[in-house]
Amino acid sequence: MTGFFKNLFLYSVGHTYSNLSRLFLRLFTGVMFLQLSIRQMLNFDAIVPSFDGFMGMSPEASVTLLVVLELLCAVCIMLGFLTRLAVLFPLALMLMVEKVIMSSQTAVTDHLFNFGPGYPVMFIGIFIYFLLAGPGKISLDYVIGAHFTESPADEQVIENA
Repeated sequence: MTGFFKNLFLYSVGHTYSNLSRLFLRLFTGVMFLQLSIRQMLNFDAIVPSFDGFMGMSPEASVTLLVVLELLCAVCIMLGFLTRLAVLFPLALMLMVEKVIMSSQTAVTDHLFNFGPGYPVMFIGIFIYFLLAGPGKISLDYVIGAHFTESPADEQVIENA
């Protein structure tokens, strides 16, 4: 019986599935963000009248840019491609959304994001996690990094050949 508990607790401490967990979290977050973007595309006509222009752009152009960036970032997060860069825009967006929700400007958030307080905070936490931890080994970032970086031992093998 003690062997069971030893294997259950001690073995699991040293043998983690962190890369698989990061893959799951990336896919889960990406699908949630894709769902948000698709919902905004489907409700485009309802969103535009309640949205102010951004950086001198018309409301239509602003919402279109927002949706395209959300889609692009969601796909990059799911693939693990430029992950730390791809979470910066959604992180800034979710910080803005939480500020708008907390300031009770519900006209914009009802149509544009359609969620209440706390939901953006979940995204903020996940995006900060990816900024700190990275995408893991099951990602395009890892594959590209492994392809373009060589260890000194690899260089010696190439020189001796």
